[in-house]
Amino acid sequence: MAIDWDKAVLAPTEGVFGEAATYLPAAGGTLPIVGVFDEAYREVDLVDTGVGATSVTPVIGVRLAQFVATPVQGDQVRVPSVGKLYVVREVRPDGHGWAKLMLGYTGQA
Repeated sequence: MAIDWDKAVLAPTEGVFGEAATYLPAAGGTLPIVGVFDEAYREVDLVDTGVGATSVTPVIGVRLAQFVATPVQGDQVRVPSVGKLYVVREVRPDGHGWAKLMLGYTGQA
């Protein structure tokens, strides 16, 4: 039996933890979205010596079903709860209909 990830996992996660944001594709236009935003996501990178190095970056997790076109590097996201505009640095889809958008602060609200 196939699991409907969007129905069973992603939509409920968005319903509990999601917040409204505005997606601004580089191609133009705007799209209201809901995402799970974390301004201080910690990522661990292992260097050749096996020593971990951490970095902190803003990230928003989104259901890809909300988008007409797949998010791409260079698109922007406005997050009203923090009053900031971010640029998408990297898109990391999980293979189940969710993507983690790694963000960079543009210096604009």
